[in-house]
Amino acid sequence: MDKKEIIKELDIVALLEDLPGKHLSKGTIGTIVHVYENNFYEIEFADLNGQAYALLTLSAEKLLLLKHDPVIA
Repeated sequence: MDKKEIIKELDIVALLEDLPGKHLSKGTIGTIVHVYENNFYEIEFADLNGQAYALLTLSAEKLLLLKHDPVIA
């Protein structure tokens, strides 16, 4: 992830790699629920009904910040 991007609580992110030990695959979407120091984040993964199925702490390098608004590249 670009170091200039700032991830905040409630931002939506996608995994950039498979996490087979956690049964999560690249592209899985989650919500940031807590921001830690040194670019680590607690992410909740939930289904379309809002039922959480995973809660992990991951580094920014494993995440892609998703954007809903137009951004000038």
